[in-house]
This record gives sequence, structure tokens and C-alpha cells, in this order.
Amino acid sequence: QVQLVESGGGLVQPGGSLNLSCTASVSRFEIYAMGWFRQAPGSERELLAIKWSSITTYIADSVKGRFAISRDNAKNTVYLQMNNLSPEDTAVYYCNRLSGKKPMDAWGQGTLVTVSS
Repeated sequence: QVQLVESGGGLVQPGGSLNLSCTASVSRFEIYAMGWFRQAPGSERELLAIKWSSITTYIADSVKGRFAISRDNAKNTVYLQMNNLSPEDTAVYYCNRLSGKKPMDAWGQGTLVTVSS
């Protein structure tokens, strides 16, 4: 069973930045698409970004120009750099392996991002 461990969330002021990390306990990490999702209270889980080994394949319109996804295959880790955060970005952020745009694994605990002054 693949374990996904997200970290890097916290409280940040509007306009601030955070860099989230997600480590996956899976062999051959490099062959999988990895994605970031978020779920705000009372909302559906939203797919934000997908990355293959060297090509960014998808960034949601809602975060395009502010969020960037990257990965370090040597560390089995995918990152989400979030800039110019607003209160609307407050949510629990999750990562997952993807088949197409569908998550493959059980969700981790996520990391909470709160944007507030």
C-alpha cells in the first residue's frame, strides 16, 4: 500500500507563499504522474496540478500563474509552490499518484493551508 505524506502547510497572510511537499512510498516513483488536490470546507476535492517526470501536463485555471508543481524523483517527492495566496486558497491540500486525472491511492492526511490576516 502506497503511503502519501504531505507537509508544509500552515498559516500565511494574503499575498504570501508556501511550498508544499509530498513524499510517496512507492518504487519507480519516476514513472508515475503525480498530482496535487485541495479540499475546502463544504467543497468537493479539486485537482490543481499534474506533473510527469519532466513535463507539466496540467495546472487548473483557478491557480494558473500562481501555483507551480515540481518533483524530485530521487527523493520520491512532489512539490507545490504557491504564491500570491488568498483566503480562497484555504483548504487541506493532498497529493496522489494519478491515472489520467484519477487518484490511484488512498488519501494521506493532507496538509492544512490557512490564508488569513
